[in-house]
Amino acid sequence: MTNTHVNLAAMAEFTLAGLRVVHQVAAAGSFTRAAEMLGYTQSAISRQVAAMEAAAGAPIFDRRRRGVALTPAGQVLVRRAAGILADMAATELELAGLRDRLAGRLTIGAYPTAAIALVPRAMAQVTSDHPGLAVVLEEASTPALLRRLRTGRLDVAVIGVGHGLPDHDLSELSQTTVLQGDLLVAFPDTHRFAGHDGITVLDLAQEHWIAGDGTAGQPQFGAWPTLSNPHIAHTVRSWSTRLGLVAAGLGITVIPDLALAALPKGVRAVAVTDSSWPGRATVAVTRLRPSAQDQAMVTALRNQAGCLHNA
Repeated sequence: MTNTHVNLAAMAEFTLAGLRVVHQVAAAGSFTRAAEMLGYTQSAISRQVAAMEAAAGAPIFDRRRRGVALTPAGQVLVRRAAGILADMAATELELAGLRDRLAGRLTIGAYPTAAIALVPRAMAQVTSDHPGLAVVLEEASTPALLRRLRTGRLDVAVIGVGHGLPDHDLSELSQTTVLQGDLLVAFPDTHRFAGHDGITVLDLAQEHWIAGDGTAGQPQFGAWPTLSNPHIAHTVRSWSTRLGLVAAGLGITVIPDLALAALPKGVRAVAVTDSSWPGRATVAVTRLRPSAQDQAMVTALRNQAGCLHNA
């Protein structure tokens, strides 16, 4: 019996499949649950564990009436297995990048509100789907972004278009509407608007406003666009400062729905019913014949805009 065990141990080797099974059994706490999670039969799990115990030369699991527990040898093996499996996953990802036809470098530029959540999430999606593609973000005014796009220094520009914005020259460029956005009003959670599902323009008449002071040519957010003679309490440049003033109860502010992810603790937002406000849109602009890389980024922008809009 002893000789058989020694011979089996000498012949057995650690395998990735075995390490993966052991790691999953340890996480699940039972052979049955691990089999369900991996899509294996329970007998296949048992065989893999037996092979790993033979390779280790010691029991890995202490079998109990309700599941299993790691032995000291099992604790060592699972700790090492976690690192090995992570390294293999990274290797597979890197190799996938070499096989992916979408490789190289893509540069995207965006107006500040789109850069809060939409563009970073789209960048994350593209780099996850195409590991060989390096994505770089540039920040500049919309006119500068369009100049860089036309000269080839930029691959995709994300801009705002619509009421109250400059009519930029987009001739000989390809345009894709990413999102027909809504404007909301942000206020502290102690405000009288708290608990309202919606408000009207008349509700805004006596409010103090925190207005934006951004780069020329960028979407500006002052008081509500159709409100007559608003009282501007403060004018600041950054979104973080603007929302900080709102959180402190010093006024309310207009915020596009794309920026909802930036709302700090203590600040809420509500929609405004206003038939006079035609709205704005977020548009992805590329050269007239976008590359496959450009198209992948535009697709990711549309996907993530849908996620943000439905959140």
